[in-house]
Amino acid sequence: MVGDIRIDPDATTVYYGDDTDNTTTTTSSSWTIKPYARTDDASAMALVSEWSVKMVSPAGNDHQHLPNCTQVHDPPGVFFSLGGYSGNHYHGFADVLIPLFVTSRPFDRQVELLVIDTQPWMVNKVKTIMQALSRYDEVDIDRSKQDGKIHCFSRLVIGLKGRGRKELGISPLETDYTMKDFRQFLRSSYSLRKTRAIKLKNPMMNNPQLIIISRKGSRAFTNVNEIAGMATKLGYYVKVVEPDDKTMSESAEMMNSCDVVVGVHGAGLTNMVFLPDNAVVVQVIPLALDWSAKIYYEEPTKEMNLRYLQYKIKKEESSLIGRYSPDHVVFTTPWSFKWEEFRSIYMQNQNVTVDLRRFRPTLVKALELLHD
Repeated sequence: MVGDIRIDPDATTVYYGDDTDNTTTTTSSSWTIKPYARTDDASAMALVSEWSVKMVSPAGNDHQHLPNCTQVHDPPGVFFSLGGYSGNHYHGFADVLIPLFVTSRPFDRQVELLVIDTQPWMVNKVKTIMQALSRYDEVDIDRSKQDGKIHCFSRLVIGLKGRGRKELGISPLETDYTMKDFRQFLRSSYSLRKTRAIKLKNPMMNNPQLIIISRKGSRAFTNVNEIAGMATKLGYYVKVVEPDDKTMSESAEMMNSCDVVVGVHGAGLTNMVFLPDNAVVVQVIPLALDWSAKIYYEEPTKEMNLRYLQYKIKKEESSLIGRYSPDHVVFTTPWSFKWEEFRSIYMQNQNVTVDLRRFRPTLVKALELLHD
């Protein structure tokens, strides 16, 4: 929007006075918006505050009753929500940070970021990214409601673009930016030095760095030390990490330093956005999660210039084998369950004990890819 724009947090309304010369128009129009990118997910959108946008004609009576400005902003603004699923590490990137990059990057930091549904811990977590997108402190619109502030702009973008329906990616229908641009932006923002994974010539002279993502709770490796030991014997320098316990800066530096990352399907793999080009992502796929593994992590690697390998476990490697008989419907027809029960069984109550003999060729293949 371009014109006389006034944000009234108390009324959860953005008033838009069009600055065109069309003074004959006396009618006003309004609509509602939830400024969050995952618009196709009703459950996510239910966790986003709804705002009204009211367009007021200069010739209409409503224009005389616009709230008075208490703070006038010279730069344009981008207005978005940290509600929805954004508290989850994966969705923080897919639903907020990548679309925020696409929407605000064209302003070359001459833009103010206006946040609703604010989660202070998340703002602190992504502070480096927000500072790289804007030279101004973020504006907490929810707090402005308590302070009685009316924020006024001459240019405002409400909502974030770029996601389309792509997972952990950028829709080419909405922008010319690509995930290559986003990854370069992250490297610049966090001063990450490693741009390409190691290229092996003599395995005895080079030790590629391998990170094993160790999850807490569900979908965890139960034999992570044995996996690390086998990888070390193959010639890797191995680190076992829990990225969720790190700050974003620490996670970025850690992931950027490695050449191969191994993880069970889950939000921790989102940190592959920090990997150097040509690094190898090894996704371990628990029972019944093939579909989400492909959509959320395999497909995005193609636009990130990463190599991808996967290891699908057998039922003998799943903790579910200790709770159900081998011929149980849990193993034969997982899709017979309704979503809530499916999520409980396969996503929230399943761990992985990797068969080292079966898994070894996958790690060997990753070494081969580093030779290419």
